[in-house]
Amino acid sequence: MSEYSPDRWVVLEITTPKETIRKVFAGWYGGYAGSDSWKLNSGITETREHDDVFEFDGYSGSTYFCHRNCHGMSGYMHSVLSAWRAQAEERGDVQIRIIDLEDTVVV
Repeated sequence: MSEYSPDRWVVLEITTPKETIRKVFAGWYGGYAGSDSWKLNSGITETREHDDVFEFDGYSGSTYFCHRNCHGMSGYMHSVLSAWRAQAEERGDVQIRIIDLEDTVVV
């Protein structure tokens, strides 16, 4: 079981003909010598809110600790999401939307 604390994060709702699932889309800044990176969790199974931190458990057993003030996406994350949305549009039967922060705990 892994634990993650991303620099930036949003919750995505992905709707396909078979299911609707919410996933944490998390990003980290690479800094001077590194590259930015991202992860998409396996799907949210449970959400807890503690003061300024959302805790998301995933199907894989991983937990994401997401600070309220880090909600949002980096430029790199925007480009990745744009590519996913383009692929979804080509398919025609998949929708990807960002969940508002206020609606994050409603899973």
